[in-house]
Amino acid sequence: MLNKKSKIFIAGHKGMVGSSITKKLLINGYTNLIFANKKKLNLLDQRKVFRYLKQNKPNLVIIAAAKVGGILANSKFKEKFLFENLQIQNNLIHGSYLAKIKNLIFLGSSCIYPRNCKQPMKEDYILSGKLEKTNDAYAIAKIAGIYMCENYSKSYNLNYKCLMPPNMYGPGDNYNLDTSHFFSALIKKITIAKKKNKKHIILWGTGKAKRELMFVEDFADALIYFMKKKIKEPFLNIGTGKSYSIKWFANFLIKKIGGKLKIKFDKSKPDGMPKKCLDITLAKKYGWRHKTNLDEGFDITYEDFQKNN
Repeated sequence: MLNKKSKIFIAGHKGMVGSSITKKLLINGYTNLIFANKKKLNLLDQRKVFRYLKQNKPNLVIIAAAKVGGILANSKFKEKFLFENLQIQNNLIHGSYLAKIKNLIFLGSSCIYPRNCKQPMKEDYILSGKLEKTNDAYAIAKIAGIYMCENYSKSYNLNYKCLMPPNMYGPGDNYNLDTSHFFSALIKKITIAKKKNKKHIILWGTGKAKRELMFVEDFADALIYFMKKKIKEPFLNIGTGKSYSIKWFANFLIKKIGGKLKIKFDKSKPDGMPKKCLDITLAKKYGWRHKTNLDEGFDITYEDFQKNN
């Protein structure tokens, strides 16, 4: 059983999700946390990862490390998204098994579901149809990670859990327009347009695609909650259960940031998956619910954005 003195290794601790998990673990009294930056530990290097896990023997490994990005990056660098994500998770999952580490949490993504998936998306809908082409490489890697955790747990009597979040936002997000997700990209585009007194912004696609958005600290709370729970399912959806169109999010941000911007859509560019909304019935049955509404989450996020960008 895990307790406040348990040694916890957070892979990807400097990213938005990993740093939020670290913060919440410390707040909750888990102080025996270990980290390794890229110079100390290259997660793509199998030999080094195996050695690190054997030497440090954490009680729990949290895999928050991944190569991530929006439609542009996912479409342009499919081979990197496939190779790097498979390599990172394979090294950490198999390395944990070899080091006799009983507990592991793997973070997935709502993109594991088929492009035209029935909404809201239940855990049972995985592999029930074709994936969205703009992020299929990333999705395939994440699906492989889920199946690895499920089968390692069954074969070796391990407690390797998987949690599937939707798009997330919050302090420490990536605002590089070439590699960011839609919400952080919108924040930066609208802020720049306001500063330059522009009359409009141009967004990819039709604006009709729907996305679910979750404040990253709510996900970190969920991870700690389920870290202590016995879960019988191979993985759980963790989200808000609500989705809105890209156009809706853009208008929301224009109102919050200020200015009188008009939105133009470049319909020659892809929308990505038409709609993504997670069915969170199972998570609710375990007693978990998100806390932060979009207004509150945005205010915290934008304060961080202004300080660091």
